[in-house]
Amino acid sequence: MKRLSLWILAFALMVWIVPASAVAQVRELGTAWQPEHETFIPWYANQKGWDKEEGLQFKLNYFDSGGAMLEALPAKQWVIGGLGGVPMVVGAVRYGSYLIAIANDESITNVMMVRPDSPILKTKGFNKQFPEVYGKPEDIKGKTILCTTVSSAHYAMSNWLKVLGLKDKDVIIKNMDQAQAVAAFESGVGDAVALWAPHLYNGLDKGWKIAADLKMCGVALPVVIIGEKEFCDKNPELVAKSLRVFFRGINLINKEGEKVLPEYKRFYKEWAGMDMTDDMAKKDLIMHPIFNYEEQLKLFDSSKGPSTVDKWQASILEFFTEQGRFKPEDKEKVLKTPYITDKFLKMVKQPIP
Repeated sequence: MKRLSLWILAFALMVWIVPASAVAQVRELGTAWQPEHETFIPWYANQKGWDKEEGLQFKLNYFDSGGAMLEALPAKQWVIGGLGGVPMVVGAVRYGSYLIAIANDESITNVMMVRPDSPILKTKGFNKQFPEVYGKPEDIKGKTILCTTVSSAHYAMSNWLKVLGLKDKDVIIKNMDQAQAVAAFESGVGDAVALWAPHLYNGLDKGWKIAADLKMCGVALPVVIIGEKEFCDKNPELVAKSLRVFFRGINLINKEGEKVLPEYKRFYKEWAGMDMTDDMAKKDLIMHPIFNYEEQLKLFDSSKGPSTVDKWQASILEFFTEQGRFKPEDKEKVLKTPYITDKFLKMVKQPIP
């Protein structure tokens, strides 16, 4: 009887101890995201337990902009996240952060919007090299533009001005986050507003018109996956596992397409706090091109000179230096810093589900 009791006790200990050790193997990872397209993947992965399959537990921290994300980086609130190529450069300058993957292409979802009665819409193709861009210098110079500064929307605004022969200093820029900009513009503040998705869809619903997007201005703009330098240097295998989860989401979207829309809308409602119509959700999904693992290896390939990603980021760096937003010494610092790396990409375990 005593021996039987010992067996029962041993079995009970196994029941309690094994799950405890399994839980201990899951490492919580602070991540940083904005209420937009790329965040659907880590959110969905979290819902489905894909992160736990890699021994990770994603903690999704909410931020309104890439700038806000970077402000929280020194406090180690997060170690991996998604943000625009513009704040990525700032992260490289200030903190030596790594650009470790591409989340999506936002060149058609960062736009300049005006009201339907704006005189800016009277002129199209002022610069013959950019026939789809609206506006002319005299209708824009001195006007007030609502914009989230040092962001992808700022990049859209500055490139729009550049196409028309203007610079930031030629207009009045009111810095505000995207939700504030939409509300202010609706109340009559400003002559134009720089928006990214999904806020631009709110503008379209209100009847606002697109004066330009980055693609119209001949510019590419990625949303990138950023990694905190110290964490990445010390934990490269965890970074690779995180990327494997992200690429699994990219594969899902490429395979299922519009079938993911119900979950996509649920993500926006539950995590981002936005009610999206079916049409808005469909537009947002379609208007964000994504790149699978094999495509990204090619984008990062620098064996024959600067990679495609190098060129994208160099254009951003050069532009904002010209605008006076970055100092020449900051530019030189970034150029000497190998912050764009495919090291972690190449560590991702294959095949990816």
